[in-house]
Amino acid sequence: MRPPVPLTIDDPVLVNAVLVRVPAGFPSPAQDSFDDGRIDLNEVLIRDVTSTYLFRVTGDSMEGIGIYSGDEVLVDRSLTPRDGNVVIAVLDGDFTIKTLHVYPDRVVLHPENPAYPDVEVPSLSELVVWGVVVYGIRHVR
Repeated sequence: MRPPVPLTIDDPVLVNAVLVRVPAGFPSPAQDSFDDGRIDLNEVLIRDVTSTYLFRVTGDSMEGIGIYSGDEVLVDRSLTPRDGNVVIAVLDGDFTIKTLHVYPDRVVLHPENPAYPDVEVPSLSELVVWGVVVYGIRHVR
């Protein structure tokens, strides 16, 4: 397992901001878009640069919630993992991405694909949760 390298942000990543909802169904011709200037993606996506890492996902265990092989996920190590969070955990010396479920008597790392079994751990203190996934990035082209 190679140790992850934190993101570095030397310059702003500016993109044009069009702050209007985009319907995925039938578009409304009455809805005009408007340009709202530029926004810095660093400010929008990254809460704590020293604790934020980018991982590339491999495998299909999280497809049920729209995380596919080849996607990238932003992971924040400064967040406290909570029940229902998608997390990066360390199992048998390797990273894995799963949904965290915390029960009174055990902790479960749940793959979001029925082809894979849950991984049960006796308690949260016995599990290495490396960080909490905060954003997913998918290349659509």
